[in-house]
Amino acid sequence: MTAKQGAPGLDAPRLSDLMPWSTAPLRLGRSWVMGPDPATLRARWKVLADTAEPADRERLFRPSRARTLHSAVGQLPGRDTPTARLARAVGPCPEPVRVLHGPFDRQWLLPDHRLIDAARPELWRVADEHQLFLVELGQVPGTSGPAVVCSALLPDGRSPAGRPGRIRPLHRRLGGTEPNLAPGLAALLARRLGRTVPPDGLLAWIAATAVHSPDGTAVPLTADPALWDRGVALGTRLLWLSTWGAYQGGGPDGPGGRPRLPGGRRPYVRAALPARGLPDALGYDPDDEALSLGAGRIAPVPSGAWDFHAGGVRVLAEWFAQRAGAGAAGGEPAEPGSLAALRPAAWPQEWTSELLELVTVLALRAELEPELAQLAGAVADGPLIGAAELRAAGVLPVPAAATRPASVLDHREEGPDGQFALL
Repeated sequence: MTAKQGAPGLDAPRLSDLMPWSTAPLRLGRSWVMGPDPATLRARWKVLADTAEPADRERLFRPSRARTLHSAVGQLPGRDTPTARLARAVGPCPEPVRVLHGPFDRQWLLPDHRLIDAARPELWRVADEHQLFLVELGQVPGTSGPAVVCSALLPDGRSPAGRPGRIRPLHRRLGGTEPNLAPGLAALLARRLGRTVPPDGLLAWIAATAVHSPDGTAVPLTADPALWDRGVALGTRLLWLSTWGAYQGGGPDGPGGRPRLPGGRRPYVRAALPARGLPDALGYDPDDEALSLGAGRIAPVPSGAWDFHAGGVRVLAEWFAQRAGAGAAGGEPAEPGSLAALRPAAWPQEWTSELLELVTVLALRAELEPELAQLAGAVADGPLIGAAELRAAGVLPVPAAATRPASVLDHREEGPDGQFALL
């Protein structure tokens, strides 16, 4: 549901009521630890590791109040990385991991806790193949775009042009157990709707109906079983698209495989990108439905994909700027001689493949807008389960414990300088 598709009723529950545990977005502190390709991250790490002079290493590192070369921090959960202070030894390069940067940009991150100001370890602790993350996107007045996106990758929570929202995991523990839902909510909905409401079904409903409101993201809840089924089906397709096909829920009628446009509408490279250098401009020809990257050309690219906005920006333009622009992830200037200035000298083939996949996802996502708008109108005109009913049923207010991470009492993680802690 986009920001321009109407507002929910005043009694619509907030997303924070339905999925009470959340974290703030990641705060990197230094943009060079993230990038569009893993080879560049390894090259940056090598430069840092090979720099012996302390003052030069500190300049490259870009210390902050949260992280310096002398900071003592433990490993990120699930990552096997050194914990010695960087002033003494950098160690081998950690294997870059795929993350979601902003709403639709899959990038790579060096998962070393010594490098990241606020990595949100509680998110890493519950990240596995069963997990889905819901990311709230900042509202930018006068622009369209979804209020939330879902990710199978750990997201950084960035909202490019808006105020960052929160990151809400679907599950509070590994293995897809203990859903991050208000206690009693699923049972109440099951009674009112006459059908089982699994955690990913409710997540699908949220993906299809969440909307910006003055006091946070709101989620209207229908009491009409047919409308519920319709919204869950739409939301299931949204989850499939926003995870690039990683989410395969919805049963036998749900989407499957990787997102693909029908034959004849699939984008192809019509003119290859230059073998040297990076394209300096991105353009779009609506008549030919062609995307131009310097001398390179990709078509057909439906106008819905080109016009798709999220987080206050045009998604394709932002994706291109992250790769060919002068800056780095997070907007930090790529000063000459800095690690952020280390970038590919030519356009990697992998980026072209990723761009074709992104065009496909955005084109299919844009095709759902009319159905989402119709659903929003039908939900607003039909019977609703409001916040007052949730309070009367004891679902709200949410217990304080549900707003905090689940306790982990039998898990050891390496702390600073190789010491272990029992969590």
